[in-house]
Amino acid sequence: MEPKVAVLSGFGINCEIETMAVFEMAGALVERVHVNRLVRGEASLSDYQIMAIPGGFSFGDHLGSGRLLGNRLRFGLREQVREFVSSGKPVIGICNGFQVLVKMGLLPGDDEVSLTQTASLALNDSGRYENRWVTLEFDPDSPCIWTTGLERIRVPVRHGEGKFVTDNAKLMDSWADSGQLVARYVDPNTTYPSSGDDTLPYPISPNQSWRNVAGVCDPSGLVFGLMPHPEANHSTWLGPSWTREDTAHGEGEGMGIFHNAVRHVLQD
Repeated sequence: MEPKVAVLSGFGINCEIETMAVFEMAGALVERVHVNRLVRGEASLSDYQIMAIPGGFSFGDHLGSGRLLGNRLRFGLREQVREFVSSGKPVIGICNGFQVLVKMGLLPGDDEVSLTQTASLALNDSGRYENRWVTLEFDPDSPCIWTTGLERIRVPVRHGEGKFVTDNAKLMDSWADSGQLVARYVDPNTTYPSSGDDTLPYPISPNQSWRNVAGVCDPSGLVFGLMPHPEANHSTWLGPSWTREDTAHGEGEGMGIFHNAVRHVLQD
């Protein structure tokens, strides 16, 4: 069986082609599905085993990155989204897709899938759009099915609003304890796993997220969102230093995330 993946499109989303490509490389069947088709009932999330919200500039980032598309999904597709997650199907949001999942309340989320917003992605402390390579480290104790067995990967960030924050600092402790702060920016010169919650200097942390958070999952580990673009490092020749490394041509460091999701569906 090949899992069917719904890659959302429309309203300024512009990374759907490369997102489709990585899922196909991981062995899935992929369809690009316009959000309006889901809202109008012309397509249904129930026909798919994985949902992906790619990066881009949905609705031109009006009212804040991901805000309008998040509302579109939260109110136009509320029951479809809740049923999709409650039935144990994986969801990923990348960059703008992560902003969408956070602002619609699906991340960091809760066991009831209440779609209540508890965090946000604020403007980068640098005050500008950041387009650079970073190193991510994954929590080995996280329930996140997307990052199982992964330690560190190098990926690019491309965002102006990527600083993970919340208005309730105690929630950060709760999310950390439950393994939901699954992906963090890390100094590549340190050993794995790193320790400490102090914000790393710029540009190691490109946006100065609280506790260097680059991505989070929901309590089930099925819903995952991150600001960097793992789909942009799907092949070794896309890596930041491939011409200086003795690396054979093959899959890039970002592919492990997508293989994990496809593997999870096949084993479920």
